[in-house]
Amino acid sequence: MCNYSVDESLLRKYVPKGTSLDSYGGKTYVSLVGFRFLHTKLAGVVGIPFHRDFDEVNLRFYVRRKEGDQERRGAVFISEIVPRLAIAKVARWFYGENYVSLPMGHSIGADGVDYRFRLDGRWCNVYARGLTEARKAEEGSLEQFITEHYWGYSTLKD
Repeated sequence: MCNYSVDESLLRKYVPKGTSLDSYGGKTYVSLVGFRFLHTKLAGVVGIPFHRDFDEVNLRFYVRRKEGDQERRGAVFISEIVPRLAIAKVARWFYGENYVSLPMGHSIGADGVDYRFRLDGRWCNVYARGLTEARKAEEGSLEQFITEHYWGYSTLKD
């Protein structure tokens, strides 16, 4: 996961109705995230052969939404890249999200994690190397802000 502070004006057109941009320390963040889906099932029930384990790279930002007396913090996905066209089409239809299909690959080793996708004839990489052992995010930290957005929101046409 790579996190960047950006001018909030870049994100305004993506903010779903009923939500507002979330920020940390007066800054608005986007994240570029690479990960693997494993043992995936459609609607949590049906596993589709050759479509259960796959990579995803997504670009997201963070919002909040007031529901009664509760404030829900969530993520909005600007783009989600997966390796198979069927996955992208079903996800667009089923979840209304901005999925696209591109050739992808990954490598996971002792020296780091690399997710890659091919766009316009060039390979793009998201690479991360851990510098310390895994630990819980500290209360009030940027790491906690980024990870504690549990809801997903999207902008639908209607």
